[in-house]
Amino acid sequence: MNMDLPASNLDYREQSYWDERYTSEDSYDWFSGYTSFKHLLKADIQAHHRILTLGCGNSPMSAEMYRDGFHHIVNTDFSSIVIDKMSKKHSDMIEMSWQVMDMCNIEFPEASFDIVLEKGTIDALMVQERDPWNVSEETCQKIDSILNQVSHILKPGGKFISITFSQTHFRKPLYARSRYNWDVQVSTVGDAFHFFYMVMEKGRELSEKDRLKEVELERRKLCQVSCENIPTVFIVEDTEDFALGIEL
Repeated sequence: MNMDLPASNLDYREQSYWDERYTSEDSYDWFSGYTSFKHLLKADIQAHHRILTLGCGNSPMSAEMYRDGFHHIVNTDFSSIVIDKMSKKHSDMIEMSWQVMDMCNIEFPEASFDIVLEKGTIDALMVQERDPWNVSEETCQKIDSILNQVSHILKPGGKFISITFSQTHFRKPLYARSRYNWDVQVSTVGDAFHFFYMVMEKGRELSEKDRLKEVELERRKLCQVSCENIPTVFIVEDTEDFALGIEL
């Protein structure tokens, strides 16, 4: 393994960084390997399910899943270099395919997959966020677009599985939205080092707690926007026109 660390965490969002890294790196698995959470995957995935992985990279996970009986896997990544290398490396796994595709622009028809799986891919979109309690509007919009597309390509009863390092009180509000038409269930994996296995099943309603949290977050957002549009009045000398103290 030859892992080239980026000069800045922001590089994790750039295709050029990954293309350069994948040119020399053979394999790398984020967080943990398949064996750490296969008991959870086996509870959610059946052998006949059609599975899509987002941002597959050079992780051995898909190959390990294939050997474990999950053959109908479509692997996608925005790096043509890694897709070419992985498709050649696993050419013997004839029922599994590899396709160049950016998860921000998922090009599959509606209700195409039983399972959509990502491990650490969405985390890479969050690297520029300095305050996990207040995610930037740009990142929120990008993730919202991705999740809308994921919901669109899932079959009724299909599941979006997200494996993340992010604490659930930070990540769950981004996933628990009524418009995606799914619920959110969370399991914790690991001992000293924890990561989180999140399952969103299409066609199930949010829990009452998650629904109320969604309403509260939307209310706060509207309140924040309203407050930002209120002119700020500064104290000025009595000899000045008060209108000059209003910043529009």
